[in-house]
Amino acid sequence: MRVSFIKYIKLKSSMTYDLLLKNVKAFTTSGPFEGDIAIKDGKISKIGGDIQEQADKTIDLSGKYLVPGLIDGHTHMEFPFMGEVTADDFYYGSRAAIAGGVTTIVDFVTPAKGQDLLSAYEKWSNNADPKVVSDYGLHMIIREVNTKILEQIPEVINKGVVSFKLFMAYKNELMLPDGELYKLIKRISDFGGVTGIHAENGEIINELIQEFLSEGKIDPIYHYYSRPDIMEIEATNRIASIASMIGKDVKMYIVHTSTGEAVDIISSYRRQGFKFFNETAPHYLTLNTDFLKRPDGYRYVMSPPLRSDEQRTKLWIRLASGDIFTIGSDHCVYSDAQKKRYKEEVPPFNEIPNGVPGTENILPILFYYGVKKGIISMERFVEVTSYNPARLFGLYPRKGTIMPGSDADFAVIDPNRKVRISADVLHSNINYTIYDGMEVEGWNVMTIRRGEVVYEEGQVIGKKGSGKYIPGKTPILL
Repeated sequence: MRVSFIKYIKLKSSMTYDLLLKNVKAFTTSGPFEGDIAIKDGKISKIGGDIQEQADKTIDLSGKYLVPGLIDGHTHMEFPFMGEVTADDFYYGSRAAIAGGVTTIVDFVTPAKGQDLLSAYEKWSNNADPKVVSDYGLHMIIREVNTKILEQIPEVINKGVVSFKLFMAYKNELMLPDGELYKLIKRISDFGGVTGIHAENGEIINELIQEFLSEGKIDPIYHYYSRPDIMEIEATNRIASIASMIGKDVKMYIVHTSTGEAVDIISSYRRQGFKFFNETAPHYLTLNTDFLKRPDGYRYVMSPPLRSDEQRTKLWIRLASGDIFTIGSDHCVYSDAQKKRYKEEVPPFNEIPNGVPGTENILPILFYYGVKKGIISMERFVEVTSYNPARLFGLYPRKGTIMPGSDADFAVIDPNRKVRISADVLHSNINYTIYDGMEVEGWNVMTIRRGEVVYEEGQVIGKKGSGKYIPGKTPILL
């Protein structure tokens, strides 16, 4: 059993603070600082060089890195899709998040066909509230357009759901035609909301799928061949053109961007003054299409698909340059049985539920392959994992920073801890990980959520249902 590095000091005299973090080496977007952090009532109360006031509990963080609690702006808990519901409910999914230093997830409300937005919001909140260990916010998926949907957009925003997701793919399920995309982006923008876009050309993808199936080409690798790079690039260019017609007040981000060219399109608009942004995911930075050719390639089916090593390199370059705005996991977990449709044989690629685990792996993947390898700085790490998501989803300055008055949300990293990633060291409700066997250096060893230690050295100690809904406010974007 590993001995905890934490030194707890109980004081008997009158207390000033609830928690005092000593010998902190913290990182923010403006650089590192060393000193102490005092916490009261779940908030950062004081930051100083050597705080002497008493506290109920003191934790010595010598030798560790402290960063703002990560914000995973892209999770799908209890997500109904392709005839299945994801294996991670809000309890298991938020446990995995907490273990990975993610103190806030932003999940996607997914209305059923014909369901209005407000009733879907209530259902998602009721599902999440009794289960979450992390704090959480919500996005709203819109899959159809009618008068009631349009009327409810400002009502949903008033409930703190300030970001929406629209799909250009998954024909006959979630995909919207261009005219409806235009109408929704305009309506969301009128009330100050943010529009997220799944950018792939669903019409052509559907044709390619049918072509491959008719030729008997059904292996998982054909998931990639049916969704080539150009499908994302074309859709990104098209939606950027549509949104730019509405005006520069539109706030839009392209989720799970997998190609450098799509990033470049959005960056070019941003340089012209548009508030357009990109998100990418850890798997696009570390895995490639070869994983789809393995016997367990079905585990690696997600959309957009894994790309070439050339595209991986392009994404790292753009992450380092600042062109990629956020990192989100797209945590959408299906068990082996679900992925294989409860059969011995792997089903045709178009029948495999799309999605992979990831929220617990953002920190070690980005820290090791990004920071340790010298590609990005710690400041950039903080920017894309907490500061920018907080600004984009209206959570800043309550979340995403280290300053007095903000929530005391932290991930504590042992920068030298070496770990071989496997399902055994993770906390999701499945028996595999897409990062199996990867050896990383740098690991989250403690998570503090609103001043409470909720994870320490492999153990999630935060209680089920102790997380809170954090309503989004006006996004803060330059």
